[in-house]
Amino acid sequence: MEESKEQMLTNRLRLKEEAAWKELFGAHSRNLTYVCSRYIISKDDVHDVLQNSFIKMFGSIDSFEYRGVGSLRAWMSRIVVNESLSYIKRNSDFKLMTDDFEFPDVSDEEEPDLEEISELTIMKMVRSLPDGYRTVFNLFVFEQKSHKEIAGLLGIAENSSASQFHRAKGLLAQKIKEYKMVKKSAI
Repeated sequence: MEESKEQMLTNRLRLKEEAAWKELFGAHSRNLTYVCSRYIISKDDVHDVLQNSFIKMFGSIDSFEYRGVGSLRAWMSRIVVNESLSYIKRNSDFKLMTDDFEFPDVSDEEEPDLEEISELTIMKMVRSLPDGYRTVFNLFVFEQKSHKEIAGLLGIAENSSASQFHRAKGLLAQKIKEYKMVKKSAI
């Protein structure tokens, strides 16, 4: 059975080949920056979190278990998400939003129509969410974590995770509606 490029790269990484780490960085830094920037807003902080993530990858590559094509990327993404969450927990500005903020409830039947809205625009809307909403939304939607898992990761109650997600969806729906109204009025 022939070794995949990813397996060969993994073997070179385990040998601590500098060229392999440069190759890994070149091939994956853009995607990992994207993953990190879903959680962290400041470019400088994204850079710091990514640097810490690569240091963690370097130190723990021997514990990585190759499980098929894509497993290296998944492993690296998980490290970036965990480092992003660690950053958020250390950041004193991080707060979960309370019930003081009222946003319209959006039922599942009223899911916003995302046609004609670019992925970049939607991601800008996600990035504009308050920290707590954005973090829970990202963990639930992109990392496919349950509210129980999110609660454990963030040290919050499970119902707080569900509430934060529901409010994030409501706020995003409101932003999408406003975006479409502005776009329609510009025509």
